[in-house]
Amino acid sequence: MISLYSVKFELNPLNLIRESLESIEIHNSDFAHLICKIIPARCPFEREVKLFKRALFYIPPLCKLNPFYEQLVGLRFKCLCYLANECGEDITAYC
Repeated sequence: MISLYSVKFELNPLNLIRESLESIEIHNSDFAHLICKIIPARCPFEREVKLFKRALFYIPPLCKLNPFYEQLVGLRFKCLCYLANECGEDITAYC
C-alpha cells in the first residue's frame, strides 16, 4: 500500500531555471552567435594583481559560484556545436 504522504514534492525555483536552460534548443544561427558572444569562454573575473612585476594577490575564478554555471557553459557548447556542425561555420573566433 502506497501512502500519499510518503511522496514528497519539492519545487525548487533554481532547479526550474536549470531545467529550462538545459532544454533550450538551438535552431537559429543569429541566436547562437549572440549566445557565444554573451557567455565568455573562460571566467572573466580571474586575475593576478601585480605591481612592478611582482604578484600582490590572486583573485580566483568566481564563476563556479554561479548556480547556473554548468547550464550556461552547456548552452554555449550547444551553440558552438550548432554553428560548427549545422551551419558549417568557423568557430575559432569564439574559442
